[in-house]
Amino acid sequence: MTLLKDILLDTTLDCLKMLPFLFAAFLVIEALEYYSGEFTARLLAGVGKAGPVVGAAAGCVPQCGFSVLASNLYAGGIISVGTLLSVFIATSDEALLIIMGNPGRGKDVVFLLLTKVIIAVIAGYVTDIFLSRRIEVPKECGTLCSDCGCEEDGGILKPALHHTVKIFIYLFIFTGLLNLCIEVLGIGELSTLLLGNTVFQPVIAAVIGLIPNCAASVILTQLYLNGAISFASVIAGLCTGAGIGLVVLFKVNRQRKENMKILAVLFAVGVAAGVVLELAGVF
Repeated sequence: MTLLKDILLDTTLDCLKMLPFLFAAFLVIEALEYYSGEFTARLLAGVGKAGPVVGAAAGCVPQCGFSVLASNLYAGGIISVGTLLSVFIATSDEALLIIMGNPGRGKDVVFLLLTKVIIAVIAGYVTDIFLSRRIEVPKECGTLCSDCGCEEDGGILKPALHHTVKIFIYLFIFTGLLNLCIEVLGIGELSTLLLGNTVFQPVIAAVIGLIPNCAASVILTQLYLNGAISFASVIAGLCTGAGIGLVVLFKVNRQRKENMKILAVLFAVGVAAGVVLELAGVF
């Protein structure tokens, strides 16, 4: 009972320390999305061959809003499949905010962002040049944001508060469970269960990343911060973690085989990136 009380207390204190930062960050992000959503849509629609670069840059914003936007643009025939994938791969959901909320981990954010952007740009161009004909189905240009909700006039305070509360709940639950596992099993045993220090760990992380919910990025980030998975594995998981963008793609794009091919390429890129980084010794 004492152990559970200590874990509960530590978890509460850890999460409360991050609460003000998370709210401030979400407030800024919501403002960016609210006031620049239409601009981003027009930018992505008009970049042409620079699509994967712009897509990777847009995906860096720690929210799944741009992955949703990209899905709508792709389904409407506005952007290429390479640009879509670059947005998906660069998207980090709330992972960056969680890392930034931990003192002394600022370098991890920069390294993670740079790594994911490089992977996103390379994967985007490789897909456009070599795979687009095997994946893409011709489409007619339609509405840019039919389902992304960017036209909703709900302000920025309420959505920021909603996201903050949701992520806080995810963090509290998973951090508590993770602290319990560490106390009972030890960090070494937990890492072993997740195939620590093997090339198979990125595969597991990539599968977790495909969960279309920000809980996936929370799980992966907390495992990484606690040393249970490697940097290579968190990269693999966050590369496949396109958030709700994948759900929207399957909803708005009626070409199911095309969607499955995009999903397969996304998973392959995440696993390949993780395995290469693992073999290269980048932890």
